[in-house]
Amino acid sequence: MIRALLNMIRLIPVAIASTVWHGIRIVWVARRTRLDRDPRLVDLPRSWTDSLLWAGGVRVRVEGLENLVEPAVLVCNHVSWYDVFALVSYLPVDARFVGKKEIVKIPFFGPAWLASGHIPIDRSDRRKAIRSLERAGEILEEDGGVIVMFPEGTRSRDGSLQPFKKGAFMLALQLGVPVVPTAVIGSRKIMRKGSALVHPGEMTIRIGEPITVEDLTLGDRDVLVEQAHDAVRALGGGQSIIEAREERGVEDR
Repeated sequence: MIRALLNMIRLIPVAIASTVWHGIRIVWVARRTRLDRDPRLVDLPRSWTDSLLWAGGVRVRVEGLENLVEPAVLVCNHVSWYDVFALVSYLPVDARFVGKKEIVKIPFFGPAWLASGHIPIDRSDRRKAIRSLERAGEILEEDGGVIVMFPEGTRSRDGSLQPFKKGAFMLALQLGVPVVPTAVIGSRKIMRKGSALVHPGEMTIRIGEPITVEDLTLGDRDVLVEQAHDAVRALGGGQSIIEAREERGVEDR
C-alpha cells in the first residue's frame, strides 16, 4: 500500500499534465489536418500512454507479435485501464478501440480519444450499437489496421474471464477478417476496477494465432465466440471463476 501511495505522488502530476497536453494537441491535429488519417493521431496517443506507463512504474512485455495481422479484429480480456494504455503503446499498428460512450464525457481524455478515431458504442441502444460496429467496419475497409474490442463488455472486477458478447465476431464475419485473440496479463495487480491506486509492476501482452473466418457464415457466430473465448483463456487472459473466488477468499481473511 505504501509503495502504491508513493507511486501516485509521481503518477498524478505526470498524468494530469500529459493528459492535458496530449489531449489539446490531438484535438488540434484532428481539426486542422487534411489527411484522411494523419499519422500524428497514432503517434500522439502512443506518446501519451507511454508517459502513463512510465509514471506508473509499469513495464510491458509483448509475446507473439508475429501473430498480429491486419486488417483484423483483435479481442482481448479486460480488467484494468492499463490494458488499454499497454495496447496503445505496444501494438505496432494503427489500432482503433471500440469503447463505451461514457468515455467521451471524461474531460480532455474523452474528446482526445474521440478525435484519435476511436469508436464510442451505446450498448443500451441496439440501433446505435449496430451503427458503431458499421463504422468500425468502414474503418477496416478504408484504412486497414486493427479494431480492438473487449468482448466481455466491461472490466472484470475479480479477474475471471466473463462471457463474450457477439458484436466483435459479427463484425469479423461480415468483413471476412480474422479474429486475433489476445491476453493482457498482470494489469489487475497494477490497477483494479474500483481502485484509483496504481501499483508499479510488469504486464504481458500475449498475442495468439489468428482465427480465420473464411469457411464460416454468420450462423457460425456462436462457434467463433466460443473458439475465441477458449483461445483468450488459454493465453492466460483471466482466471477461472473458481480461481477468482479462491483469491477473494484469501484477500478477505
